[in-house]
Amino acid sequence: MRLLIDENLSEALTVSLHDLFPDSLHIRTLGSGGASDLTVWELARQHDCILLTRDEDFLRLSILRGAPPKVILIRLGNCPTQDVVHLLMDRFQTIQQFAIHPESTILALG
Repeated sequence: MRLLIDENLSEALTVSLHDLFPDSLHIRTLGSGGASDLTVWELARQHDCILLTRDEDFLRLSILRGAPPKVILIRLGNCPTQDVVHLLMDRFQTIQQFAIHPESTILALG
């Protein structure tokens, strides 16, 4: 299970979460910083990633287009990256279940 981390989240997440989400990518490491939501969506699909974001626009895309990709929406206010790391570590089993459930498309965490 690997993530494509949207640019509204820190690139440091790829390193901090490597043990849980190996080979995860950040949108900027793909050379697509500033890309449109549709481009980010397509990159997550092409790279077989779950999209990790704070951007609620991806909820609408998920409803319109369905999965893949699946979307994890981080619903924490402005907070340190470490808070996001702790949230994802604490909810790892939930994320695993979300990833394998064939009908699940959106997981909101906060």
